Amino acid sequence: MTALGRVSRLPLISLDDLNDAAALQQRVDRKYILDEDQLSAMIQALATRLAALEIANQRSFSYESVYFDTPTFDSYLSAAYKRRNRFKVRTRSYLDSGSTMLEVKTRGARNATVKTRQEYGFRNRALVVPESYGFIDAATGRVGLGAQLSPVLMTEYERITLVDLDDIARLTIDADLRCTDWANNEMQLDGKYVVETKSAGPPSSADRWLWSSSIRPTKISKFGTSLAVLNPELPSNKWHRTINQHFA
Repeated sequence: MTALGRVSRLPLISLDDLNDAAALQQRVDRKYILDEDQLSAMIQALATRLAALEIANQRSFSYESVYFDTPTFDSYLSAAYKRRNRFKVRTRSYLDSGSTMLEVKTRGARNATVKTRQEYGFRNRALVVPESYGFIDAATGRVGLGAQLSPVLMTEYERITLVDLDDIARLTIDADLRCTDWANNEMQLDGKYVVETKSAGPPSSADRWLWSSSIRPTKISKFGTSLAVLNPELPSNKWHRTINQHFA
């Protein structure tokens, strides 16, 4: 059975119940790149503890993210060089509903991801509007940053979200990833899934199953890895192995 076929057999969970069970605005993220057989085997092994997000009879949802950076690529370089005060600013649009959020990611204690977000106008999703400068500056602790940002990358993909009913953990599965930079260069990740576990700290059951199957976390960032592939002049040592294995 295909991975998506296995997802269709999982019990459903509503968005409100998912957020109650595992909102995880501060969390530890681990990412993997899986093929069809690996993903199907993982879902089969964990099926008794998983539920799938379902909204209006849908379990797969179209996402679009626009990432912003300074003219000197401060956000990209902070990720490439693993700087402690790194940040990421993007809009995330849920294309099925036409809603958009402005999101700022920073690093908290013990390298945990801290995400701050606010509602945003769908028509402005490829812009940083002046009304959001203060929000961005406060979230990153960088005065004047919001005014320096412009769009550098758009990503599009289909996302399935699962929740582990026994752990405080979420699992996202992204398919058909397509990335385009603002010079109109494009790349796609065909036939593979970007899987991300999100837990309050300790490894989730999905992490433990993957590790026992000799599948280790992969250094991948849709923002960083994609820009490195599309712009070879940028430093990319952090993602070099991932690029060679999956994006060549």
